[in-house]
Amino acid sequence: MSAGDPFRFTAIGTDWAIDSECLLSEELRHRTCSLAEDFDHVWSRFRADSLVTRIARAEGGGCFEFPARDVALFELYDRLVAATDGAIDPLVGRDLELLGYDAQYSLVPDAAAIARRRYRDSWLCDIHRDRTTITTDRPVVIDVGAAGKGYLVDLMAQMLLDAGIDDFVVDGSGDLRHRGHEPVTVGLEHPTLPGRVIGTVPLQDSALCASSANRRTWGEGLHHVLDGHTRHPVTEVVATWVVAADAATADGLATALFVSEPVTMRSFEFIWVRMLADGRVQWSNDFEGDLFL
Repeated sequence: MSAGDPFRFTAIGTDWAIDSECLLSEELRHRTCSLAEDFDHVWSRFRADSLVTRIARAEGGGCFEFPARDVALFELYDRLVAATDGAIDPLVGRDLELLGYDAQYSLVPDAAAIARRRYRDSWLCDIHRDRTTITTDRPVVIDVGAAGKGYLVDLMAQMLLDAGIDDFVVDGSGDLRHRGHEPVTVGLEHPTLPGRVIGTVPLQDSALCASSANRRTWGEGLHHVLDGHTRHPVTEVVATWVVAADAATADGLATALFVSEPVTMRSFEFIWVRMLADGRVQWSNDFEGDLFL
């Protein structure tokens, strides 16, 4: 697809690439990186200067204004929380910190603090939202890891479309958004066997996102996908793949498939594959790819 080498860069702590038949101008590359930096400055709980860190440190709570562009991300989370009955919850951030996945990457669970924790922060109860204005009564830790990277993929894709580029793949470290006349074939990476895939799927004018329990692990049974009900890492599912019209939805649903059954998410349109901890693979009836089982 590329007219030359893909535009490669680092953003929100991971590797990205934009591949296109059109050569991206230096000005467009700069705007892409600036967009990623601004998104990180708002949403990263690993940055001392981010908006979500300011919310997490506000002892008496407060009123906080997010960019108008991010109203769609809030609305997606509202839908995910409702569809999973709270199993997806952006306020699992504090629980991730206590498990060791904190801004300092201590990677050591705070067993004493976990034992003392009696109250679970809830998106439905502890956040008051009016479009992009958030009001809190006390410190809360917002984590948009379930759908944030996919949302940024979509923002970059829209930037390309606005620039008149309509043939591309935006690759946010495996979260893909394709636009073009010809489909691309994408491998579904095996969660435990590096370099192998469990199947392939054609992707055209849509997005593919995956989630795997072994991508961010730091100890026995410790990884980044938490059940919003138990606030513990999920054990029954090890990997998911979702194809949807946009990357934010695909990303969010890939996480939701760890904690909820696909039937509970009938309000979304998507195609999916899921691998369970016992090695079984499940997939939707409309999956159009090939699985090597």
